[in-house]
Amino acid sequence: MVRMATINDAKQLFALNEAFNDAGETTLSHIRESLANNPQELIAVDEQEGTLTGFVCVQLKKSFCYDAVIPEIAEVYVRPEYRQQGIASRMIAFAEEECRKRYALKPFELLTGQGNTAAQALYRSLGYAADTRVHFVKGE
Repeated sequence: MVRMATINDAKQLFALNEAFNDAGETTLSHIRESLANNPQELIAVDEQEGTLTGFVCVQLKKSFCYDAVIPEIAEVYVRPEYRQQGIASRMIAFAEEECRKRYALKPFELLTGQGNTAAQALYRSLGYAADTRVHFVKGE
């Protein structure tokens, strides 16, 4: 079942994040704090028999330049043993709908690795398309 994350999901989200990102990227207390107090993030999860199988994070970017919110799908993760079951697609669709219910929106954005062809295929199947912008970073 896909649903919005709650503070009660913090421990499982911490474990999922440790599997997805490098260990030590964040702490359990930070995840709890974010779930409780971060209005600029929406987190959808899939739960099966009490176990979280994956999550989607949407960052809600706000600027004085626009009346609408710019939603960016920042993280998508499904446990390996639950992949190829449509979970990521359902979580993304759920997160998109939740954003639409709550905010006036600009188009959804997301970034993924050039070599992550599986994720690119998923995003294309959901109607996302590559654009012509160039992504820059500094300080890494």
